[in-house]
Amino acid sequence: MTNARNLITRRTALLSIGAGTAGALAAPYVARAQSTLPTATYTMGTDEAFATALNGGNDTARLRGPIQRIAIGFNFTEGPVWFGDQQMLIFSDLGANRLYRWDNKNERLDIYRDPSNHVNGNTTDKQGRLISCEQQTRRVTRTEHSGDITVIADSFEGKQLNTPNDVVVHSNGSIWFTDPPNGLDDDFEGRRTTREQENTNVFRVDPDTGEITAVITDIQPNGLCFSEDESKLYVTNSRTPAELGRIRVYDVSADTKTLENPRIFINPEMGSADGIKCDFEGNIWASWGGSPELAGVRVFAPDGTDLLQITLPTRAANLCFGGPVGNMLFMTSNRMVYRVFTNTRGANMI
Repeated sequence: MTNARNLITRRTALLSIGAGTAGALAAPYVARAQSTLPTATYTMGTDEAFATALNGGNDTARLRGPIQRIAIGFNFTEGPVWFGDQQMLIFSDLGANRLYRWDNKNERLDIYRDPSNHVNGNTTDKQGRLISCEQQTRRVTRTEHSGDITVIADSFEGKQLNTPNDVVVHSNGSIWFTDPPNGLDDDFEGRRTTREQENTNVFRVDPDTGEITAVITDIQPNGLCFSEDESKLYVTNSRTPAELGRIRVYDVSADTKTLENPRIFINPEMGSADGIKCDFEGNIWASWGGSPELAGVRVFAPDGTDLLQITLPTRAANLCFGGPVGNMLFMTSNRMVYRVFTNTRGANMI
């Protein structure tokens, strides 16, 4: 595979996990964002540092500054994704049924889309278009540069999807997403309704034909991410209490159409993983929860060794890398959004 870092200039978009080439959301759509929200409710916090425990002192996962609270006052934050050309973060307020845009350069927060159809996870494709998991409409969509919405997937084998949760894009353009039933149980995350899919799958959408195939069928998947070289796919599992929070890893087949050699990457004794991202050195950054002392983010080396715990006031639901060189970590945590500089950078970002 061509090394994407050699092809992308700093000006072109530093994309989220899964995007391998440049791009950014087109200005005509971004211009639809509403005016800045009241700073009394949504505000940039002072440089608030929270307890951070470093296990083993591994330098590749070290934080390089204070943890900053950049916004507060939401219902339940999720789905952060970075757009480098415009130095902005898009993220979801799942409960409020909105997408927000954080202008990282000017420290300004706008409503980006209202309503959002209870979007959960977001990512970008290699053209820099926003790919979103809509839990209310039970579909995966793409926001075109014009602002139009294209449906990528809304059914499988003639039955409506459960509630797409998280999504990544391979450098060949294939779209991979998880489909647990999280948004079918109440009206906070989606719409209370009847489940049609027997399984809770990980799906792959072919970039050429649009064909949807189920590539994992035996777990209840949540977060997912590719390794730097895209040879591995990591997936969090929350099917049963015994497997809650496990992270599995799969080898991606040579034709990238199937997954092979499933195995446990992390089987935690306490707490559970949610959204996950990989950095360029192969470390896995996992949003984490389960008890107050575990709320935040945990980092694991490629061999599963525990490297770092970032402790936040509440559990983190998701995270992404961003910033001008991809070394800034954004964390969505319940009612808040945080950022911190790290000693690494996200996979395939520069």
